[in-house]
Amino acid sequence: MSGLTAQSEVGLSARAHARWHWSEIAFWALLLACGFLFPSRYLIMTEIVRLGLFALSLDLILGYAGIVSLGHAAFFGVGAYCAGLLALHGIVTEPVLALVVAGLVAMAVGFLTSFLVIRGVDLTRLMVTLGVALLLEALAERYSNITGGTDGLQGIEMAPILGRFAFDMFGKVGFFYSLAVLFVLFLLARRVVHSPFGLSLRAIKNNPLRAAAVGVPVNRRLIAVYTMAAFYAGISGALFTQTTALASLDVFAFERSADLMLVLVIGGSGYLYGGLIGAVVFKILQEFFSSITPQYWQFWIGLVFVVIVLVGRARIHRWVLFVPNLIIRQFGGGNAVVTVPESDAS
Repeated sequence: MSGLTAQSEVGLSARAHARWHWSEIAFWALLLACGFLFPSRYLIMTEIVRLGLFALSLDLILGYAGIVSLGHAAFFGVGAYCAGLLALHGIVTEPVLALVVAGLVAMAVGFLTSFLVIRGVDLTRLMVTLGVALLLEALAERYSNITGGTDGLQGIEMAPILGRFAFDMFGKVGFFYSLAVLFVLFLLARRVVHSPFGLSLRAIKNNPLRAAAVGVPVNRRLIAVYTMAAFYAGISGALFTQTTALASLDVFAFERSADLMLVLVIGGSGYLYGGLIGAVVFKILQEFFSSITPQYWQFWIGLVFVVIVLVGRARIHRWVLFVPNLIIRQFGGGNAVVTVPESDAS
C-alpha cells in the first residue's frame, strides 16, 4: 500500500507541475509584446530567441538526463549548413519545410553519435561531444567546395515563409517566425518532460543504477533524449541561417557551446524556462558591457559568472524577488509568495 501511495503522490505532483501557471502565460505574453514595443530591436531579439531554443536543447540532456556536453554546437552547425544548402541550391525553398528537414538531419547525426556519448561518464562525455564538434568543423573546412570553407555559403536567398511572409532587412518577420518556432517546440518539450518518459529521465539523472534496477531502459532513454536534443539544436541552427542568410565555420565553434553552458549557469538547468531566461540575461549583459567597454566586455561577463557561482543562483533569485514578495504580502491579503523552482535551487 505504501508503494501505491508513493506512486499516487508522484503522479499528483507531476500533474500539478504540468498545469500552466499565470506566470508562464505572462512570460510568453511579454515575449510577444516585445515584438510590438521594441520595433528597432528585432535583430537582437531574434538572436535571443534563437539562443533560447539552443539552450533549451542542451537543457533537455543536461538538466533532465544529466548528459554534459561541450560540443552541442555540432548539431547547431549541421542544421545551419543544411538549411543554407537547401536554400542555396533550390532543393527545398519553403523555409518551414527546410527547417524540419534540417532538424531531421541534425537528429540523424545525434542518433549516430549518441552511442558514443552514453558509454562514458561525465569527463568522457565532455571529450566525446567536443571531439564530434571539432570533427564536423574540420570536415566542413575540408570540403570547402560544398560548405564554402572559411568564406561560408554565399548568396543565400530565403523564400517567403509559407509563400506569404518575406524576410525583411529589419528582422520583423524573422523575429515572429523564430518566436513561433520556439513556442511550438517549447510546448513539445514541456509535454515530454512532464510525461512518464520525462520522469524516467529524472530518475536516470539521480541514480542510473537504481533506475535500471526498477526496469527503466537507461541506454534507450538516453539515446532518445540525446536525439531529440540534436533535433532542437538543428532547428536552432537552421533558424540562424534562415534569419541571417549566413552559414560559416563559426557555427561549429567551441565558443558557441561554451556560451550555451554559461546561459544555463545563469538561468538554471532542469527547468525549461531556465534556458530562455538565461538567454535573455546573457544577451542583455553582453549588449550592456560591450556598449560600455567594447574591448573588455568578456571580462565583465566572466566576473558576473564568478559572482553567481560564489553567491549562489537561488540566493540571488530570492534577493531579486524580495520586493515583489513584499508587495504581495502587503496588498495581496495573504501569505502567497513567488518562489524559485526546486530544480533551480541547487
